[in-house]
Amino acid sequence: MELFNRIFQTAQDAPERPAFQNLCSGETLGYGELMERSGRIAARVRALLPDDRSLVVVYGHKSPLMLAAFLGCVRAGHPYCPVDTSMPDERLRDILEVSGAQLLLTLEETAVGCENVLCSRELLALPAPAEPLPPALTEGDDVFYVIFTSGSTGKPKGVQITADCLDNYLKWMESIALREGFAEHPVFLNQAPFSFDLSVMDLYTGLFLGGTVCALDKHAQADMELMYRLLDGSGIQVWVSTPSFVNMCLINGAFAQRMLPGLRCFLFCGEVLTNKTARDLLDRFPMARVINTYGPTESTVAVTEVVVTKEMAEAETPLSIGAVKPGSRIFLMDESYTLPGLPEGEKGEIVIAGDTVAKGYLNRPELTAEKFITLRTPEGEMRAYKTGDEGYLRDGLLYYSGRMDFQLKINGYRIELGDIENNLLLLDNVKACVCLPIEKKGVNRGLAAFVCTEAPAEDEFAAAQTLRQQLMERLPAYMVPKKFVFLEDMPKTNNGKVDRRALKERL
Repeated sequence: MELFNRIFQTAQDAPERPAFQNLCSGETLGYGELMERSGRIAARVRALLPDDRSLVVVYGHKSPLMLAAFLGCVRAGHPYCPVDTSMPDERLRDILEVSGAQLLLTLEETAVGCENVLCSRELLALPAPAEPLPPALTEGDDVFYVIFTSGSTGKPKGVQITADCLDNYLKWMESIALREGFAEHPVFLNQAPFSFDLSVMDLYTGLFLGGTVCALDKHAQADMELMYRLLDGSGIQVWVSTPSFVNMCLINGAFAQRMLPGLRCFLFCGEVLTNKTARDLLDRFPMARVINTYGPTESTVAVTEVVVTKEMAEAETPLSIGAVKPGSRIFLMDESYTLPGLPEGEKGEIVIAGDTVAKGYLNRPELTAEKFITLRTPEGEMRAYKTGDEGYLRDGLLYYSGRMDFQLKINGYRIELGDIENNLLLLDNVKACVCLPIEKKGVNRGLAAFVCTEAPAEDEFAAAQTLRQQLMERLPAYMVPKKFVFLEDMPKTNNGKVDRRALKERL
């Protein structure tokens, strides 16, 4: 596997170079120590588990030892599943039950048990292997990691990403790094927890390029003053986060090129990047590029990208989510899922095919058969994933129109919540917004808009009336929200996305 080859080579050439650093605790792991510790863990995993490639769950929060545990598992031929401490114990139990995992590596205390449990104290005390380890036992179509995402039934579903999927994704990221002129050993920001696949963008791209990954843990992200101090002087060159997280950072006027003089690139995924956020970043960081990407967990982080220029940020709404990467294809399809798909300009479901599409869901054959299909393209048969996202193509670029399950009907009118949100964001004083249906006894009775404004509204009733009147100039009356709720900031999930469920509970 190319990822292992790169890490091994860096460990030989520059064993003292930091591979991972927690900016808050100061804990650092060099490439040489990463290989040495992961080798000890690999030997112990092989001794504990039969040779069946069963899953190992790794529980913790941004400890350098977590990275050693990840690599130790896959070096032993077992995929790993990261679970962050921000997840409740019940979710950890669900994951252990759904996955059938027989081994739990705990880097933090938890009351949840498993057939075999190794804690951080035991992992740190492991002896060196008695015999040299064979080459890494995970390659090709073997599962490398499993990320669990929310399931419609209330039980999480595990997305299986193979070694080839990850390698193909990283080679694409390397081509972007070469095009953008990243430093020889770039320093990446890690904002997302490891249980969120956005972290793969910084963690493994950083290691693939022989760079350093600098993590902001949950303590730093909860203390803005501390976070700014840690960022100032961190040497970060490549910023990876959700748009919501960078919007939070932009609240402070000091968040600018002077704080991060070496920053040359912003990489975004996981949420819609708004025009205003792109404009603000390009103004404050004149030496950096803003790259918008798109892709669900099931397609290995991202499959499209576009460099957002000032001209684009001023001229087009919504922003494009980019052109598809080599080795993948994007099709817009109706419910028949037949090729060649819908013509350019027509909206349909985004279907992703190619060399980074996941193997399916762990122990969920029915759901895998429902969401993953095989397409016979001119390039040959391709594994494909039905995203449930709606979009359209224009001039070879993909545009995101929102979730198909964010479409609803009120009084017979079909409404796309993303359409309303995009129009709200065009209004001068609005910096963030979420639109949700107001439900009564299972029936949609109207719409509510949660809004964050540039300046606090002194008279919220008058401010709501102003927004309503401005929207009436852009949208039909049935799409204008009845209710406006003004917030200082949007609630966030543990992954740094806007927490729509928490907002819905306020209605």
